[in-house]
Amino acid sequence: MKFTLLFASAAVVLATSAQAGGPPTEWAYEGPKDARHWGQLDPLFKTCSAGKRQSPINLDVSEVEKGGLKPIPFSYKAGPADVLNNGHTLQINVANSGTARFDGLEYRLVNVHFHTPSEEKINSMLSHMSAHFFHRAGDLKLAVVAVTFKLGKENAALKPMFDNMPDKEGKKFALASFNPADILPADPTYFFYMGSLTEPPCTEDVKWYVMKTPLEISFAQLDAFKKLFRMNARYTQAINGRRIQMMVPDGEGGPASSPAGAGGKASGH
Repeated sequence: MKFTLLFASAAVVLATSAQAGGPPTEWAYEGPKDARHWGQLDPLFKTCSAGKRQSPINLDVSEVEKGGLKPIPFSYKAGPADVLNNGHTLQINVANSGTARFDGLEYRLVNVHFHTPSEEKINSMLSHMSAHFFHRAGDLKLAVVAVTFKLGKENAALKPMFDNMPDKEGKKFALASFNPADILPADPTYFFYMGSLTEPPCTEDVKWYVMKTPLEISFAQLDAFKKLFRMNARYTQAINGRRIQMMVPDGEGGPASSPAGAGGKASGH
């Protein structure tokens, strides 16, 4: 089966493709098919338990390597989108909403989807929600940008999606225009590490860029999401000696940023 442009779920599509058209193996966030059992549910999922570079992880500001990275060159733009309930999350599928450049290579944004609580921890603390911006370059190169959310004022950029969330798996609706840049923080500071998909088949060699500064969502928006997806976050994984870097804006401490930045050798991968 070839990869489609419309991802019902990035991870599920990968698993289904590997099964050459067979029905995808069911998995869940709670109960007997939760994240602690994914590796035993299907041979295709064995990396979920056997992998050594799994995501998400805890990002401790005091322990990461600071400096040597540049802000991410985002080239997002407004475009049409489909908002899908895929059974595991609310997912915004985009066909033409731009790109981001990682390690000097342009990655196309494929979808934005949400987890509650956040999957990634910063200083051992979870946020109320996170958005994962899933990117692809070719068939094999994957990158995810994570943005966390804390409770506060209503998030205007998410209002069209969160006010009309499809209430059943497989249901979707079309948005005439969605600009992913509207849910990026103004602060460019981010953490970088090599990890995996956070859903089966837990494929590794995924570049992770976790934005340090959270955005806000209202209690009503969080509540609306949690009525459909009570908990859809994987627990944090062992770091296993991985290099974790933190982009520090110029003038805020840390080693001087390399001209190569996030797009060159300074990123260490």
